[in-house]
Amino acid sequence: MKIGELSKTSGCSVQTIRYYEKEGLLSDPDRSEGNFRLYSNKALKELEFVKHCRSLDIPLNDIKRLIELKNKPEESCSSVNALIDQQLELVNQRMKELKALKAELQQMASTCGSGGTIEACGIIKSLDS
Repeated sequence: MKIGELSKTSGCSVQTIRYYEKEGLLSDPDRSEGNFRLYSNKALKELEFVKHCRSLDIPLNDIKRLIELKNKPEESCSSVNALIDQQLELVNQRMKELKALKAELQQMASTCGSGGTIEACGIIKSLDS
């Protein structure tokens, strides 16, 4: 299939597919006589793997490492576990930050009643301080 068909089938934009290729996350595609990229079902599976990793917010460098490890099935999976543990820690940290952000926004929202003027707006005052 050509890149447009891969894009439609996978739900990834053509630009994203080209970027993933450039970053080494996808195998180099075959080329037609007219130099068009030609993709197989293997390429679609690679792209789906990358998309799944991205949906878990795994950084591209870590995805590249996972792909390298995936291609060495005889190796220990301890480095995969460590990578996911690290990602889980980042998610936990972001959750703490988001909870603090939510509390701050709720506090700000409680400082301003509806129907007032901008001059008396507690939210604007708190953002200004």
